[in-house]
Amino acid sequence: MRKTLFFIIVISTSFIFIVRLFYLQVYASEPYSIYEDNAIRKVYTYPKRGYIYDRNGKLLVSNQPSYDVMIIPGLVNKIDTIEFCNLLKISKEYLINKIDRTTKYSTRIPSVFLPHLSKKDYGFLAEKIRKYNGFYIQKRNLREYNTNIGANVLGYVAETNRTNIEKDTYYSRGDIIGKQGVELSYEKYLRGKKGIKFIQKDRFNRDIGSFNDGNNDINSIAGSDLTITIDSELQKYGELLMSNKKGAIVAIEPSTGEILSLVSAPSYNPNLLVGRERSKNYYELYTDSIYQPLIDKGLLSTFPAGSPFKIIVGLIALQENIISDKSTIYCNGAYIYGKNKKSMKCHCGGGYRNIYNGISKSCNSYFADIYRKTISMDNKISDNFDKWSRDVKSFGLGKFLNNDFPIGKKGMIPDSEFYNKWYPDFRWGPTTNLSNSIGQGEILVTPIQLANMMAAVANKGYYYTPHIIKNIEGDSIAERFRKKNIIEIDVEHFNKIEIGLKEVYKSGTGKLLNVPNIEICGKSGTAENFTKINGKKTQLTDHSIFVAYAPKEKPEIAIAVLVENGYYGSTWAGRISSLMIEKYLKGYISLKRTEELVINKSLKDEYIKPFSNKPFSINKLWLDTEEIG
Repeated sequence: MRKTLFFIIVISTSFIFIVRLFYLQVYASEPYSIYEDNAIRKVYTYPKRGYIYDRNGKLLVSNQPSYDVMIIPGLVNKIDTIEFCNLLKISKEYLINKIDRTTKYSTRIPSVFLPHLSKKDYGFLAEKIRKYNGFYIQKRNLREYNTNIGANVLGYVAETNRTNIEKDTYYSRGDIIGKQGVELSYEKYLRGKKGIKFIQKDRFNRDIGSFNDGNNDINSIAGSDLTITIDSELQKYGELLMSNKKGAIVAIEPSTGEILSLVSAPSYNPNLLVGRERSKNYYELYTDSIYQPLIDKGLLSTFPAGSPFKIIVGLIALQENIISDKSTIYCNGAYIYGKNKKSMKCHCGGGYRNIYNGISKSCNSYFADIYRKTISMDNKISDNFDKWSRDVKSFGLGKFLNNDFPIGKKGMIPDSEFYNKWYPDFRWGPTTNLSNSIGQGEILVTPIQLANMMAAVANKGYYYTPHIIKNIEGDSIAERFRKKNIIEIDVEHFNKIEIGLKEVYKSGTGKLLNVPNIEICGKSGTAENFTKINGKKTQLTDHSIFVAYAPKEKPEIAIAVLVENGYYGSTWAGRISSLMIEKYLKGYISLKRTEELVINKSLKDEYIKPFSNKPFSINKLWLDTEEIG
């Protein structure tokens, strides 16, 4: 019995082992993988990154050859550190620290030891690299910016970090990735696809040639070339006009939503963030707390909309039949409201105001009155305000525009819920937030939102989502950029507003901003400007704002200009707007005196006031009366 039992156990155990072995070999075993073979070294070949052109076919971004010294820490033997450091022009400390850091990351995975060798240094090292086990040279492409403008638009590239690698398995340590602007937004098109070369190693871990005669190698695929919507000449001119100033210029083609220029001032040469000096240059730009050149002010600067917002207030009042083109009020220099007889000052000069001269003279009293009537209609304040808020947002304000930039801000367009939270025990009404009527109060916008608003006004009731891409090699642009965003306001009301916007240049705040032979419709404005100095809220000189489109018939350009601390809209932003419009539509400038004034005058003194630790005044004009306009 014992023998029988023993025999059964042996047979059963053997059967189990055989079945398990069969399963592991036939069903469960993974096929041979060249990627996991320790006797084969994998070397990536990097594709040509896609070129970037402007809307007129001018090459803006290309590539130049770059050489990285790579390290596989586990293969590094004793080396002549003096010779090696001299070859690479590095310190012994750098050598030791780099080997230590890469070893901690992985002893087997290649890491970048020293990026961006010059051609000269590469030539010296290439002859002797075989002496240094664990080191090899990898060729890749380094970005070359064929322009010194549009840094905020184009962006830059840099080495991947751990977050990039964790989010996308395509990348490995030392790879290059777009970090801002178009380089980031269209990274997946620009980067192409890496290739791989498989190198056979012997038992001493030495390279002995291509594995399988290179039949397993994978060729790289070049990245797609891009054409962006920017007019590089207009962009260059805009950056020139913004010399020694802070702010933004955003110009849009109303009929397509294509961004013609996106100026952020001050800017910087995009080539500063290329090569071995990149880190040093980036640090200097990053720590510039006064001018903040790395912040795209066209996309990220939020400020009160000021008087350009009166355009929307007027359109909504017309649509809701609160007013007609015949409705008037009398302005005596201030608008009195509330139980406590508060006063909103007005600088229009006083007199009877309608929708036309209310806009052209920028009458605060007129728009405060029609805003109050709009929100108070039928005493349904909360419902009316929510309807008003939705109508405002339909112009693209108070929300992300769903464009193709990796950054942006929503701004602020409040609704009833906002005021319910702030005044839980108080019945708020239009007099509570009357400053909204003139684009102050809680209203916050960005320059690109204002430019888009003017594009919608130019189109008389719709806009295309602003975008920077015009063409992608081998692909098409996103469908959302071809779709009209409809605004539920009748065309006839836009026609009425347009009369006022044209009158701005005849008898209003822009009467000295006319461009010969071009009919422009526009609106000036100022935005209050505050900062904290030693923990105290302090007012600075107002921001200068101007919005416009031209020509009046079949508009080709809609523009918004913000000059920080520039005070009156017509003083700086208005002049810049006229110059940009003439440059784009004519290709030349006839307003030479205006051009000279804008380029040569600096607002540096305004920008250093908060840092001076000295008393200062604000909203003081120092231009000649003739120059102010």
